Amino acid sequence: MAGNSRRPGARRNPGSKKGPTKGSGGKRAQGLEGKGPTPKAENRPNHKSYEGGGKTGKSGQGAAARPTGSSPRAGASRGPASSGGPTRRREREAPDGPQVVVGRNPVIESLRAHIPATALHVAQGIDIDDRVREALRTAGDRGISVLEVPRADVERLADGSVHQGLALSVPAFEYLHPDDLLEEARQAAHLAKVEPLLVALDGVTDPRNLGAVIRSAAAFGAHGVLLPLRRSVGVTPVAWRTSAGAAARMPVGRATNLSRTLGAWNDDGFVTVGLDGEVSATIDDLDAVAGPDAARGPLVLVVGSEGKGLSRLVRETCTGTVAIPMAGDVESLNASVAAGVALAEVARRRRSA
Repeated sequence: MAGNSRRPGARRNPGSKKGPTKGSGGKRAQGLEGKGPTPKAENRPNHKSYEGGGKTGKSGQGAAARPTGSSPRAGASRGPASSGGPTRRREREAPDGPQVVVGRNPVIESLRAHIPATALHVAQGIDIDDRVREALRTAGDRGISVLEVPRADVERLADGSVHQGLALSVPAFEYLHPDDLLEEARQAAHLAKVEPLLVALDGVTDPRNLGAVIRSAAAFGAHGVLLPLRRSVGVTPVAWRTSAGAAARMPVGRATNLSRTLGAWNDDGFVTVGLDGEVSATIDDLDAVAGPDAARGPLVLVVGSEGKGLSRLVRETCTGTVAIPMAGDVESLNASVAAGVALAEVARRRRSA
């Protein structure tokens, strides 16, 4: 019964007191003590200027072991297994990451455009309509894995976007190194008995513009498209769909330094012509700007970004720059439209040769 239990209640131990103890036992005073002045750089073992008679720092190599005048970042662009050889074909090892197309219409459009997908994720319990049936049928015909997964898995792939129960996994697009792109362009041009024609994009960030340029390049006989590694859009599913399947046939390369690559192509016998709306010379004056019969020789058309146009270094690297003649008060053309007009003019001149 209550009150008859012989168990003792909660009792404080004798000599104990409630609340925090006074003082810190000297810990605070010790924490305020300084550790002395900071040693000089040459006296700190982990500093690159350490002069400790060959002792090693964090990297395991003494600073004195580095040859005089060498940069600590020398060879940073090479791979971890590099032994001092050339850095060719590095872009193949660092493509853009895999992407996901979500939504019934985008998935259908991607499958119709023959985007190289790896898996079609279908949420369990979704309403089956004609679009879902077409997606399932097309994926099955092309050998794409069809996975019925919980709706939470599709939501995780969509990352907040409206998915309507469908998600299409697209692998990373593999870009060619500029040297490989040039080699493939020369081989294709040799088979067609023409000179190589390439398109370089300087800072184009809209995937639809990129897809339209790739489509125009394929339509007017170009042999490759070159993109810069930074400050540029890549071949995304949106760009692939806009190209209407041309991205599957058109070689696309990426350059770590676009102006340097164009300079190397100039030294290799190419003529690089940039499209610039601020110059007085038009594409009708192509031969006067870039040399006689420039359109019929090895040619690179350089298209600038949608807002800023050509960057300064790229403009200075080009053999010449021309504008697209326009009537009326139109300030400029879309990057993909300008590229299409220039490519059509080059193709016309090549046909009339």
